Amino acid sequence: MIPAWQQFLEQQGARVANGSVADYGEPLHELAGAQTGTIMADLSQLGVLAFSGDDAAGFLQSQFTNDVRSLRQDAAQWNGYCSAKGRLLGNFLVWRDGADYCLQMSGDISAGLLKRLGMFILRAKVTKRDASAERVRLVVAGPQAPDAVTEAIGAIPAQTMQTLDGNQGLVVRLGADKFVLALYPDHAPAAWQTLKSLARPVGSAVWDWLRLSNGIPMIVAATQDQFVPQMVNWEILGGVNFQKGCYPGQEIVARSQYLGKLKRRMLLAHVDGGRPAPGDALYSDDLPGQASGTVANAAPAPGGGYDLLAVLQTESASHPVHWKTSDGPILSFRGLPYALP
Repeated sequence: MIPAWQQFLEQQGARVANGSVADYGEPLHELAGAQTGTIMADLSQLGVLAFSGDDAAGFLQSQFTNDVRSLRQDAAQWNGYCSAKGRLLGNFLVWRDGADYCLQMSGDISAGLLKRLGMFILRAKVTKRDASAERVRLVVAGPQAPDAVTEAIGAIPAQTMQTLDGNQGLVVRLGADKFVLALYPDHAPAAWQTLKSLARPVGSAVWDWLRLSNGIPMIVAATQDQFVPQMVNWEILGGVNFQKGCYPGQEIVARSQYLGKLKRRMLLAHVDGGRPAPGDALYSDDLPGQASGTVANAAPAPGGGYDLLAVLQTESASHPVHWKTSDGPILSFRGLPYALP
């Protein structure tokens, strides 16, 4: 987290731990408010990688699951990076900022991905850097989010997955009522104060809950190289282009799409009586003694317990599913905000 920004947030009542805002003193009320109200959260816990240069678009096109070449200057897209086995090493939001292609992802994988991608640049005219501390990044979500961002920035993108660049920074519209702001540090405090009039400041766990409640997964260190993109519904969310050229693992991703039936899918669930974490095993009664799934993400739920995204054998979802052990707490499943194939 940018030191001056951390100092500002702490002056506003934020409790900061390990570079992330834990809460503003009322975690339960903050979480409850996210159900129907408008919230804003700092995103310093996420990393941002930036790539630029004459060959940047072509290089990223050859590495990622989505069509980077089609990304307009005023647009954003979901994207992913796979291993040769076709399993996600990372997923991220991509936007363009001047000459840069910016990738926002889980902070615990950004350094590793920067190093790995750098190994394949070779003689291409591409420069790479960790841009995490160059901008203050916020997310604003809820019914009053469009008004709040308009008041703070002056305008908002008209459509989903569009961006708008202005004097204070860049705005990415993720949905009708969800925005990511990448602000110049000097402008961030004033924007934050304006946003505060319509959006309640909350800790990072509240945004984690809201994100996963919308069925959007985030690959973290504990789940790298475990899921083919379709297992986490990444193609449904628009993170895979099946018409573009080759990239690492492309044949496996395509085969999963067009040949046979996908054996695992990501579902939204709730569990009481424990604290699930990404990478935790799930067990179902139809497969005694063997894991039938994995926790992708988890966050405290407003009513108690934890909500989670579970990547599960599709045939196991109709049976009792247990967290961590074959006799552990039972998951209750909830509907995703989008339809599965």
